[in-house]
Amino acid sequence: MEKRVLIYAPTGQDAVLASKMLSLAQVDNLVTETIHRLSEELLIGVGAVLTVEEALSNGGMKALGEFVQRQPNWSDLPIVLLTHRGPDSLSVRQAINTLGNVTLLERPVRTLTLITSLQSVLRAREKQYQVRETDRRKDEFLASLGHELRNPLAPIRTSMSVLNHLYPDQAPVKKVSDVIERQVTHLTRLVDDLLDVARINSGKIELQRDYTTFAQVMEHVTELCSAAAAAKHIRIDVAMPPDPVVLYADYARVVQIVANIVSNAVKFTPVEGYISVRALVEFGALKICIKDTGIGLEPAAIGRIFSMFEQSRPPSGQIASGLGIGLSLSRQFAEMHGGSVQASSDGLGKGSEFVVTLPVVTQARPTTDVPMADIIGSVDQRPRVLVVDDNRDAADSLQALFEMENCNVATAYDGYEAVQAVEQGMPDMIVMDLGMPSMDGYEAARRIRLKPGSQSVLMIALTGWGQSDARQRTLDAGFDHHLIKPVNFDEIKRLADGRLATSHGSRLIR
Repeated sequence: MEKRVLIYAPTGQDAVLASKMLSLAQVDNLVTETIHRLSEELLIGVGAVLTVEEALSNGGMKALGEFVQRQPNWSDLPIVLLTHRGPDSLSVRQAINTLGNVTLLERPVRTLTLITSLQSVLRAREKQYQVRETDRRKDEFLASLGHELRNPLAPIRTSMSVLNHLYPDQAPVKKVSDVIERQVTHLTRLVDDLLDVARINSGKIELQRDYTTFAQVMEHVTELCSAAAAAKHIRIDVAMPPDPVVLYADYARVVQIVANIVSNAVKFTPVEGYISVRALVEFGALKICIKDTGIGLEPAAIGRIFSMFEQSRPPSGQIASGLGIGLSLSRQFAEMHGGSVQASSDGLGKGSEFVVTLPVVTQARPTTDVPMADIIGSVDQRPRVLVVDDNRDAADSLQALFEMENCNVATAYDGYEAVQAVEQGMPDMIVMDLGMPSMDGYEAARRIRLKPGSQSVLMIALTGWGQSDARQRTLDAGFDHHLIKPVNFDEIKRLADGRLATSHGSRLIR
């Protein structure tokens, strides 16, 4: 369907004659007699469109124009337009401006000219399909990469939660745990961005706003950038506003805004250079000025550096590193918050300055809810939990956390073991990975749901796959919830408490 030529010439014999010629040349084609039929067939698949000038004023321009406007980025539908002899008409000029990829052939047209022209545009269309296939494979690779990166992140986060439970009053453990938690959260968000490049390019990233302070943001930024700066003996001088600055913003994204710019400054500042970060509040907005003694920018490069995948020229003798998306994301995230990012430089060798503006919250933070109560109930009434994951580190660390929350926990390391464990005793809750060998989590869940008494079991899928089709598959398999690794254990606790309170007369976990 995607290699065929759709012919739309509702009057005269042009459509019939063209179809016969193309069929003899073994070019797949279909004559569409009406506008409605043309619109339907365009959606099914099309390699090129062959139409005539008089069909444009008969609704053809509107149908083709709507399809061209809606086509994906990889697509540039080729349209071959047969025109009348003589000067171009108004409809032809409109077609060139509106439809884009238009090839004009003046009638009467030689058979060989028509066939070779259509074969040429079909070859160009095939190149577009190759671009689409490359994008599809790239998306699949990024999805797999995200899944593989999430798997080791999950036991790291869970293991730190175990240490916090074991040593709740140990300041060194708390400090290290906070660092790891921030870095895991930050890395997880970056992995999420990789999974959908189109979402980044189109700006379809939803902000997760909450109240935070600029001091917390800068503490995290310093943590992210200090090692690279120290390796080059670059001094980063930070000057904070005299009073606390409260933001209602996506904490991770604000960290990215500032950290991307500071990291870029470190990258393009010579050894023993200097970077200053000055922040102040002006007219209800936070203004962050980041100035370096780096290689500077050419005037022509100032606007270009915010383009996606744009790489500035590195200092002589160095190899460009990074993906070239940091500054683009910084500006995009700032604008999503209602702010901006601007760049300036006095020229090559004279350093650069970036100014970030973000709105500041003036009203007080709303009061928070009272924390949940401690566990109520005796050991005999402990909820039964089954943890299933082929990653033994992930399963064992999650088991340890549930046990610390006064749960009776069993583990299984594949789908078959999970089904056997349920046959021996029906748990109250199952937390199960999806991507397991032999029997995956989908099949295991379906088999478990077929067993008597399983309908009351809370089943949570823990997985590295976050696509919408994966979520739908988990619901179809019988899961109640779909959580993306590395999940915060508090989220599992929230789901468990809400579902199992009625069956045990108390909350499952605090």
